[in-house]
Amino acid sequence: MSEIDADELLPSERMRTGAAEGDVTQVHRGHRYADESDTFAVDGESFEVVEVTERTLGDLTDEDARKEGFDDVEEYRRMLNHAHEQFEWHDDSEVVLHRFERR
Repeated sequence: MSEIDADELLPSERMRTGAAEGDVTQVHRGHRYADESDTFAVDGESFEVVEVTERTLGDLTDEDARKEGFDDVEEYRRMLNHAHEQFEWHDDSEVVLHRFERR
């Protein structure tokens, strides 16, 4: 177990605020940023990473999008297109799920 920097796992203020408010309980990233049992803090609240799993973009469901603070996968896809220059959604693109819980 390691203490990690929340800004590395949750790189936007929207993500960190969503985690603190309980609206964001997981994030998919292009690389692994944490291991299971790592901890981090947001606004004085402590969180523990409880699952790290390799997936593909095609695996994502509307439920996954809601756990990341979006209404559905389509809204999530639009955010990725907006946030990442030259991003193209490919169902077989590999991503890493980081699921966390408030401690």
